Amino acid sequence: MSTNIFLLYSVTWLLVALTPGPAVICSMAQAARWGFRSSLAGIAGIQTGNLFFFICVGLGLGTFLAPGGRAFALVRLLGAIYLFYLGMRIIFATCRPPSSKAAPSVLPPVSRHSLFLQGLLIQLTNPKALLFVSALLPQFIEPQRSVPVQMTVLAITTIGLDAAVLSTYAFFAQKGTQSFRGSRAVAWLERVFGAALVGFGCRLLLSRE
Repeated sequence: MSTNIFLLYSVTWLLVALTPGPAVICSMAQAARWGFRSSLAGIAGIQTGNLFFFICVGLGLGTFLAPGGRAFALVRLLGAIYLFYLGMRIIFATCRPPSSKAAPSVLPPVSRHSLFLQGLLIQLTNPKALLFVSALLPQFIEPQRSVPVQMTVLAITTIGLDAAVLSTYAFFAQKGTQSFRGSRAVAWLERVFGAALVGFGCRLLLSRE
């Protein structure tokens, strides 16, 4: 793979990663509620999903989720339901009255495994992410060079850039809520995150492609 093609791919994916989507909202919501370090588990889950997409493309399974097919429709439905569930769960959690007036900012513990699973499911139930990777990768693969090596380089680049972008979003989400911890402003911000996930779920469900 030439340096120019590699740089072009890196810039292209960086712009894609910067575009707000379910993964971005999930990372920011986890950081705002549980802290930056905890959100890294969710980001790891998202990147595991990206790795799975690369494996699918490498094995030629990307066409399995062709738009209009039953598999695509099923995954799209499951993804929409999960986004709706996760968004409403975040909203309802902010509406619960604090159990102790003395410590309103204390949140119940959450396992890193749970956050990892959230991130993984967010990514795996997004069929458009796999379709996008399937459509994007062939444009940057040079047939005269080793395809497995190029796929490996692009996978590492994708996961690295995506993780860096999501971590940046999560970091600033935590910083933005840190000084307001325990106030109603944080609850409203979390409701915005929850509403955004519900909105992404509705858009995914209503989309025809």
